[in-house]
Amino acid sequence: MLSLSNAGSFIKICGVTSIGDAHVVSEAGADAVGLIFAQSSRQLSVEAASEIASATKGSILRVGVFRNNSTDFVLRCVDGSDVDAAQVHGTLPDELVTALRSRHVAIIKALSVESEEFFEFDDRKVDAVLVDGPAPGSGQTHAWHDLARRHFTRPVIAAGGLTDLNVVAVLETTNAWGVDVSSGVESAPGVKDPSSVRDFVRNARAYFDSRKELHG
Repeated sequence: MLSLSNAGSFIKICGVTSIGDAHVVSEAGADAVGLIFAQSSRQLSVEAASEIASATKGSILRVGVFRNNSTDFVLRCVDGSDVDAAQVHGTLPDELVTALRSRHVAIIKALSVESEEFFEFDDRKVDAVLVDGPAPGSGQTHAWHDLARRHFTRPVIAAGGLTDLNVVAVLETTNAWGVDVSSGVESAPGVKDPSSVRDFVRNARAYFDSRKELHG
């Protein structure tokens, strides 16, 4: 069974809007594909997300992405699309955590640097933390010095302005467990560029492999 807990490192390509792009991501060797239910230019209906999730089941982790959505909305999307994990930006009520746990759905909590929540959130209730820039989803890069001032107990995923050209530098700076990219591997909003996807995954994977060899 695919899960966050059995991954030694993590590469997620977010904002996938078609089955074809999902297969490109899977074949490139990424660990996860992000399906956005939050309001976005890459937002999917439950039906469209379900088709992509069904086409990739068993080959890659399917992550539903939400931002300040109600518990009912999140659960309706999770149940309707059969995603493996929920990535939550904004409010994460305890009732939602309990409901996702009962469904054996992994939880990734997105935190924006420079926010009060970044320093105050208790990450023990989730499976991983995604650290994004001040404007999540903007594709803008940001400084990573806040990570040095904040200890997390759960694995950290770096996001915000990543590309195949800077992903290794970001990993070297943060020593993050995982990386997440969306617009940085696109030819147009919501359309993934196969070459960029492959380069991103290859560069990140090479770094993860070298780090594993170095530390055993």
